[in-house]
Amino acid sequence: MLSKLALRNVRRSIKDYAVYFLTLTFGVCLFYAFSSLEGQSVISFLNGHDQKHLVESIFLLVDVFSAFVSVVLAGLILYANQFLMKRRKRELGTYFMLGMDTGKVSRLLVGETLLIGLAALLSGLALGIFASWALDKLTMAMFMAAPPDLFSFHISLGAVVKTVLYFGVIFLVVMLFTGVSVSRSSLIDLIRSGRQNEEMSQRSLPLSVALFLLGCVSLGTAYAILLVRGLLNIDLLWFIMLGLGTLGTFLIFRSLSGFLLRLTKGHPSYYKGLNMFVLRQWSGKVHTNCLSNTVICILLLLAMGVTACSVGLNDTITSATWADSPFDLSLSIYPPDEGDFTPVDPMGVWGPAGLDPNEVFSQAESFSLYYNDRELTGETGYPGVISRSDYNKAMAARGLTPMEDPLPAASREAIDNNYGPGRVLVAEDALVSRLELSRKVINFTFRGDAYAAYEQVKAAIAPLAESGSLSLWANFRLDNYFDLMGSKLMVLYMGLYLGLVFLVTAGAVLALQQLSQAADNVRRYELLSKLGAPRAMRRGAMIRQVGLAFLLPLALGLIHTLVGMTAANQIINSVGHVDSLHSSMLTAAFLLLIYGGYFLCTCLGAWRTVKSED
Repeated sequence: MLSKLALRNVRRSIKDYAVYFLTLTFGVCLFYAFSSLEGQSVISFLNGHDQKHLVESIFLLVDVFSAFVSVVLAGLILYANQFLMKRRKRELGTYFMLGMDTGKVSRLLVGETLLIGLAALLSGLALGIFASWALDKLTMAMFMAAPPDLFSFHISLGAVVKTVLYFGVIFLVVMLFTGVSVSRSSLIDLIRSGRQNEEMSQRSLPLSVALFLLGCVSLGTAYAILLVRGLLNIDLLWFIMLGLGTLGTFLIFRSLSGFLLRLTKGHPSYYKGLNMFVLRQWSGKVHTNCLSNTVICILLLLAMGVTACSVGLNDTITSATWADSPFDLSLSIYPPDEGDFTPVDPMGVWGPAGLDPNEVFSQAESFSLYYNDRELTGETGYPGVISRSDYNKAMAARGLTPMEDPLPAASREAIDNNYGPGRVLVAEDALVSRLELSRKVINFTFRGDAYAAYEQVKAAIAPLAESGSLSLWANFRLDNYFDLMGSKLMVLYMGLYLGLVFLVTAGAVLALQQLSQAADNVRRYELLSKLGAPRAMRRGAMIRQVGLAFLLPLALGLIHTLVGMTAANQIINSVGHVDSLHSSMLTAAFLLLIYGGYFLCTCLGAWRTVKSED
């Protein structure tokens, strides 16, 4: 009997459960997607390319962040559950009046929670599997070189079990709190749970303007400190900046109710349709919810800022790796301990390995580096010396200007290879011939598919090094890239994980807040219906009211994010170019999907609460 009643209640109140269900679904989806990283193609690839330590670090951080996320989601789900309990107090009181005891009512609510939880778990896992696939595809798109058959998606049973266990515990806690809440409720409290209308108090315009200006000054000061001193200069002034930013955000929300309402009263559109009603309702709620709007604004700042920075920094890491490793392969050949150094043909070195260099390489350049003897060169601090003829050949191969006469005894210049740009001394050939040879450097550029050539050349180098005929050291650009790929994925995954959780939290809290206010406004909308306001006009008023509530924290959060991203880009620019367009588009897509989804569910739920039959 109770199970049938619970199922009927869930079907009947499915729209009331929409935000609660959406929050559970998003939570399960994110939890599974990031718990299934061990099965991702790129992670498996890096694990097999001497990056096991970085892969293990990623898994460790995911576990730590998952524990944090589970606590945040548990609190959010409990908050949503309390909202639903408050909405259903009169219904619960009716059950008591019909003779149901506390135990049966508790079991009924536990059954409803279990049904919603199971449905959200199944839908969240389905969405999480798709999200895991999309995350793997996103990672593959950011991977600059890989074998063509790298992508192989599969469902992680371990992640499924982990997700079920985590959320099973959360659901048990929610059901426990539900039972305790029902057992402590009295019949009179449940029956008299109707909400009192909030009185609109007239606020002083000069005080509102003063608070608004003070908030702008606080924010301006915080922005100036951040942009001048930077994001990473953490000291007492840095915490003052955070305090000023939070205070400024609070004061702006606190002053808007008495500030904007007075300004809009003088505009003709204020008296058009139900605009006056919408603005007065919104104005009163902005005043009472200024603290929660401040928290939501900060959550949106963290969500957008962390997401955009993680994606932008990853693009920067890729471009910086390619800039620091200008050649596909830098081969250093060292002279023997005894005997003379035999000149090496850049292409002929591959003969003993059975590799045809003309098929693998499109370009090769070579030069010799010598130890610096300061008694001969007169310079210190520069361990490498290169002859002018070698330097000019390297410059010509790169399409750069060679060094012209006259040449001083020694000139400081830079010569690039995959070991990083090095400042060397360029000296006349006659002077260099008196120095001791350090090594011969040969830089190669691959022809065709970079990864296929990388695998082929790496296999050919092994027998050369083992033969002992040459003492050499190879530095591949892809090896340098793989070294940074683990760090790149760590930044990307952690940024997306935290950013999306913050976004879900902000959307859920704001949605529950608006649904609660819609319940407060039922009598007001009933009065509008009795006064002859058409159904479409009332529905439009509700959508505008919810839209203003969602738009205000988002607008101020966007301003905060732009300033914060400017400061973050100053740091990222020290590493390389920032791809702001890519990161902004991805952040906007997540914002539209999650924040927009909560807005749509809130509009539907709020209208269902206040609508009445005409």
